[in-house]
Order: sequence, then C-alpha cells, then structure tokens
Amino acid sequence: MSCPPAAARWLIPALPWLLSLAACGGAAAPSGDAAGAGSGSAADAAATRPPAERPSGPYVRMIGTVQDGGLPHAGCTCERCEAARRDPARRRLVAALAVVLPESGRVYLIDATPDLHEQLDLLADVRDPPAGATDRAPVDGVLLTHAHIGHYLGLAYFGYETMHTRDLPVWCTPRMAAFLRANGPWSLLVGRRNVDLREVEPGGAPVDLGDGVAARAVPAPHRDEYTDTVGWRIEGPRRTVFFVPDTDGWDAWDRPLPEALAGVDVALLDATFYSPDELPGRRVEEIGHPLIIDTMDRLQAEVDAGRLEVRFIHLNHTNPALDPASPAAREIARRGFAVAAEGEEIGL
Repeated sequence: MSCPPAAARWLIPALPWLLSLAACGGAAAPSGDAAGAGSGSAADAAATRPPAERPSGPYVRMIGTVQDGGLPHAGCTCERCEAARRDPARRRLVAALAVVLPESGRVYLIDATPDLHEQLDLLADVRDPPAGATDRAPVDGVLLTHAHIGHYLGLAYFGYETMHTRDLPVWCTPRMAAFLRANGPWSLLVGRRNVDLREVEPGGAPVDLGDGVAARAVPAPHRDEYTDTVGWRIEGPRRTVFFVPDTDGWDAWDRPLPEALAGVDVALLDATFYSPDELPGRRVEEIGHPLIIDTMDRLQAEVDAGRLEVRFIHLNHTNPALDPASPAAREIARRGFAVAAEGEEIGL
C-alpha cells in the first residue's frame, strides 16, 4: 500500500478496521470503548484517530464521503450495509466538506447534509462551542451545491426546533434561493432569519471567505428538478480544491474534463458508481453520474504528470470501491487515484 501525497493529511475514522483488514484479510469487531454503550457515531470513531500533522494555514476537511442515502443506506439490507450496521468503523456520512481558516477561526460548510449533527461533532476541535449550552452559531456560513436531499436537508437543523441560528450566511445560486424562499420548511428559516440567503451567480464573482480564501461557484450539469447545480472551487493562498459531489457524466460538460480542471490542484469528484456493473440493464448515458473508470481514463495523464490529485467522493452504497480490499479499490490506488477519507485534510 503506497503512502498518500504529502499535501494531504489523513485522519481516517476507520483506521482500526483497515489495519485489521490488512493484517488478517477480514473485518475486526470494534474493541474497547468503541464497542461500548453509546458508540457507533462518526465522532466516536474520530476519537480513535491517531494524531496527524495539520496543514499550515487554511485547509479543507472531508466530513462525509458517500451518496445521499449514507452507509448503511436507508432501507437497504445488502451485505455492505449490514456490515456497516454491525461495525461502526464501516459507517460513512453523506458527502460534505468543511473549509477551516485557523487564523480567523472561521469554519464554513459546503452542503448541509442529513448527517449535519454528526458532522458538526467532527469539527469540534476547530470550533469553539459554548460549554454546557446549544451553539447558536456553529459555523460561519454554508455554501450549497443543489437541492437533492443529501445536500441541503441539513439546513433544517439551523431552524427554531434545533440550533435556532441568527442570520447564518447561506450562499447559493439565485434559483436555489428562490426555491428555499418559496417552499416550506425552508421559507420559515428565511422568514425567521435563521439563515441569510446570499445569491451567487454560477461562473460569477467568487465569495471572499477571508484569510486569502475564496469560493467560486462553477455550473455543473445535473438533473435539476428544483434548482440548478454547482460545484465549488476553493481557491487558497497556495492551492485550489474543486468539490463536485454531483454531476452528470463528463460528456455533458461544455469542455473536456482536463480543461475544466485547469488550475485545480486537488479535485474531489462525483464517484457515485464505479462501473456499469452496479446498474445492470441500464445504459451508461442514463446513469446520470460519471463512472470512476471513465473519470480515471480522462484524467490519467494529468495524474501521471503530477499536475492533479483526485479524490473520489459521493460513493453509492453499491460501489465496490468502498471496500479497501476490493479489486476496484486496488485498481484506483494502482492508477494513482484515491477514495476520499472522512477526516482527510488538504491544505489550501
């Protein structure tokens, strides 16, 4: 197993399972406190992580890596989901990213997922929550990609029944903002000033997050039933990270993928499915997501030349790459790509 690039620091909640897997070819049961009462959350798993060198200056942290239904997936009893129910180390949260600015102490979220409550726990070390009380300002803002369930339902946690924030900045496209204003329960968040919607044109001026970091909304073709879809290009003092959790196949973009990623150092890309084998009977062009095997083919030259690092995110529960010992995961690693890990930090 090769070491990850030095630019990315790995904080892997599943480390105990991975080590046991490498040692004996199978999953180990959780031991000690991890198997006790109240265990099983991503925050519990994060507590077992070994110390890692933190990037100097601003960085992003992966706080979720799988598709909207999570792992275990809602209502699914497949072998992978059942294994995740038995072993908390196999659980994964819905794809989301945090932007952490240590100098100013600001923390931003990209997407508000149904797993928001656990994802805030994963940021406890970089936030300053009040002791013994509910944090009414848990983050400094949220940047939304679109209105599919895994990407905005977590906004509800900022409402009256839960954290009851005040004027929390939420950056989104004009179409997304109109959808939130016109439909409950999101309209209550706006009316009660729990959130402050700030419209950003796709492809327009970037959002200044502070500390030399800006976020630029990039249009992404997708099935836009309620709103349009964007990815977020996070531009830091030294590096640029592009977060695209949901998109149609790359042929739907208006330019070749390597051109679309020009100037990007680390791409966090939609990897819902590994290959058509997960969806028997469906044509590739009907799937509505790029396949990992296709993404690797398109970006192999960029990765081989050292111009780009690629992390795969938003994996469906059917995706064999979720199993680090699978042939799919080994092939991804062999080709110089990687599946993103919850807790992984990438310097900006």
